[in-house]
Amino acid sequence: MNHRFSYGKILGLGSGFFAISIVWMIYNTFMPLILGDYIESKTMRGAIMGLDNLLAVFLIPFIGAWSDRMNSKLGQRLPFIVVGMPLAAILFMLLPFSREALWTLLALDIVFLLSMTIFRAPVISLMPDHTPPEKRSSANGIINLMGGIAALLALFVIGKLYDTNNALPFWIAGGAMLLGFLCLYFIIDRRPPYAAATADETERLESFTKGLSQLRKPEYRGHLLVLTAIFLYFIGYAGVEAQFSTYAVEHLGTTPGEASFTLGFFSLSFVLFALPAGFIGDKLGKARTMRIGLVLMPLSFVLIPFFTSLVVIKGLLFVGGVAWALINVQAYPLVADLGGKSKIGLFTGMYYFFSMGSAIIAPAFLGAMMDFVSYPALYFAGAICVIIGLLVLNKGVAELERINLKNKGLSA
Repeated sequence: MNHRFSYGKILGLGSGFFAISIVWMIYNTFMPLILGDYIESKTMRGAIMGLDNLLAVFLIPFIGAWSDRMNSKLGQRLPFIVVGMPLAAILFMLLPFSREALWTLLALDIVFLLSMTIFRAPVISLMPDHTPPEKRSSANGIINLMGGIAALLALFVIGKLYDTNNALPFWIAGGAMLLGFLCLYFIIDRRPPYAAATADETERLESFTKGLSQLRKPEYRGHLLVLTAIFLYFIGYAGVEAQFSTYAVEHLGTTPGEASFTLGFFSLSFVLFALPAGFIGDKLGKARTMRIGLVLMPLSFVLIPFFTSLVVIKGLLFVGGVAWALINVQAYPLVADLGGKSKIGLFTGMYYFFSMGSAIIAPAFLGAMMDFVSYPALYFAGAICVIIGLLVLNKGVAELERINLKNKGLSA
């Protein structure tokens, strides 16, 4: 049966990622500064940011696999979205009011993050559910474009309000998530054309645990290497993003609002190049396009410490955003393709397990580099992680190609 592919549908589904991106950008920009009211050590602040993601790393993959098997009147993904998305929005709006003591701040923060894990993988799985494999790079370009626009709003507009009222960015971002939820509720197909419920367990992985155990088999070595590459380069990206406001405020002497505005140039270029990156991925291939970005990004990182001018730093971050578009627009479709039609949610969970697993150690690791080496070490260490990720990706892609050729030879 032929299914009509609609970019309009993808735009509608992107409202979920739009809302998520606003919330995470506000969170990652200002939460380290809020923690700074109680904790001086950048390593400790980074460790707390990383520990917050621990719940997400272990729960999101299971929820992704669970959503593959869900069979309800609301379909596979929507039940998780209905529960988690409104709750996360409300808790995020309440977060600025929990600053009376560190323990109340951390308690509400953990509950907020737990609610985010409930719907994250199901929301991201919506794109491949509604998109044929050959269109997923360009569709993910649209999704990432919307996420980039959200980041621009968060950093250039909403983030600037932090200098006036610390709570305003949290209220606006939470409201955007509630609106995103309403859009998704009425747009999502209850039985999308490219999703398949896991009915035959003999042909499918039954759980995320079995999925991880499968990665140890020789025939899944390429899958494991690709996911490991994502883990490695995400350490560089996530660590720099999480610690940039600390670097700018404490080393360059900017205000929090100025730090937010400066980081916005990374998101600006990401927005401008998200769609072109998707089309480039369709033409050159996902892995080849990622390689270009994984060379360009560390080059931009290593130059930043040599400048104190915000104008120059904005330019280098702009280049870094172009590189990130080439990398990130391709990464999730590449992983989704590994799972096949019936395991989209499972491999979405895998993607989050490895990418967010890096978020556990990245802020603390790069924070330690600033504490024990120097502030500029933030960028040098981040660049090294990205370069290692590139090398591992090359090995993973080569292994996948070898296995594909072997399988074709056997089938012939």
